[in-house]
Amino acid sequence: MLDLTHEPPRPKVIAGAKHDWELVIGLEVHAQVASKAKLFSGASTQFGAEPNSNVAFVDAAMPGMLPVINEFCVEQAVRTGLGLKAKIHLKSAFDRKNYFYPDLPQGYQISQLYEPIVGEGEILVDMAPGIARKVRIERIHIEQDAGKSIHDMDPTMSFVDLNRTGVALMEIVSRPDIRGPEEAAAYVVKLRQILRYLGTCDGDMQNGNLRADVNVSVCRPGQYEKYQETQDFSHLGTRCEIKNMNSMRFIQAAIDFEARRQIRIIEEGGEVVQETRLYDPEKGETRSMRSKEEAHDYRYFPCPDLLPLEIEQAWVDEIAANLPELPDEKKARFMADYGLTEYDASVLTAETDAAGFFEEVARGRDGKLAANWIINELFGRLKKEDHDITQSPVSPAQLGGIIDLIAADVISGKIAKDLFEIVYTEGGDPAQIVEERGMKQVTDTGAIEAALDEIIAANPAQVEKAKVNPKLAGWFVGQVMKATGGKANPKAVNALVQDRLGL
Repeated sequence: MLDLTHEPPRPKVIAGAKHDWELVIGLEVHAQVASKAKLFSGASTQFGAEPNSNVAFVDAAMPGMLPVINEFCVEQAVRTGLGLKAKIHLKSAFDRKNYFYPDLPQGYQISQLYEPIVGEGEILVDMAPGIARKVRIERIHIEQDAGKSIHDMDPTMSFVDLNRTGVALMEIVSRPDIRGPEEAAAYVVKLRQILRYLGTCDGDMQNGNLRADVNVSVCRPGQYEKYQETQDFSHLGTRCEIKNMNSMRFIQAAIDFEARRQIRIIEEGGEVVQETRLYDPEKGETRSMRSKEEAHDYRYFPCPDLLPLEIEQAWVDEIAANLPELPDEKKARFMADYGLTEYDASVLTAETDAAGFFEEVARGRDGKLAANWIINELFGRLKKEDHDITQSPVSPAQLGGIIDLIAADVISGKIAKDLFEIVYTEGGDPAQIVEERGMKQVTDTGAIEAALDEIIAANPAQVEKAKVNPKLAGWFVGQVMKATGGKANPKAVNALVQDRLGL
């Protein structure tokens, strides 16, 4: 397997009125567990159901109802931890996190503060070929989601939908290792990619199935290195948390605004107050939501309704043995087996469907040629129509057929693009289309020679210019291609032009 080495990216530096400042960012990502049932009940997790239709008695906090752990949700958390190269705790426990919202019927959330199921792991966040940031994962714990309060359906009343109540979440907490807005967005992209490969979260940010709380602080250059040496947070600035971010673009914009806000406060002699803030995309700014809570504000205590969760190492090993090939490993394999560049391999492994499509096309063929056709022609056309690879009208077999015709010199690259357009819009077998529509390239050197001789005879001045400047020989190639309707074999044309002009 190809061993990829990377340099870390430089931290983002923002020039204040008096000093330069660096950003320090950590994220808490809430990922909805891909499960048909909730964490502690058998109620459905289907999105878009009628309000309050996916609610079991325990979700609604009816008296006497006790939670029962969903084993599959635990398995999904373990699978996620293994995919992030994290330590799996064979013993974990649930705690009650007490707070009072109208959409939280119990008046508390069952979570894991003291003994999470997953410990420290890491993610390699790709920024550019050869540039990547290793971000440490502090922990992953599982918890139940709250419901949803709706305030825009009536001018005088609010409504509560409990369908999300009790849905299993994984809270994935990073260390403050991220050093810029672009890195933060790339981290979420990479984490989402891994979760989708694992099948533990669908990553749908629009529906709220993946959302991030972003912690932002600023410090002077050199202070972060002192923190890294000592792990003493006093070297870093006071952080503020921006809640519920569900857009990569908004994450970047919110971080940039928040960092500049903090810099302005500090340089004007004030102090940044630790608090929770919201991002307003219309105004492009963050605003205060509430003072930042600490653990004691939630009055955590062990959940009396649930025993400690104990799992066996053999079960963890079985899950590990059945993990799919993950993005970093797949990318390295594509580079090693198919000779792809790191960039092309990254594009093709961004989604599992795209990677699978590529492998079907590339099997037994030139991997670089397959990658070029998929990335430049197919992806480009799909993007224009706002489609993804699963909606492609061109199948792997059809695209492979086009590549086979190129490799066999049946068609030229130009004809192949015309053929691709026909297959994309009309469908059909590429080889049959070429045969029926007379699209084969001309390989008969006699026919090419005849066309070239006519062009040379009609353009003696251009011949003399080409002999002085051989680069002008391309004009003759173009004329021959035009005369043959683009069907002449370009390699044969080039060779004959060079020979006829004595170049």
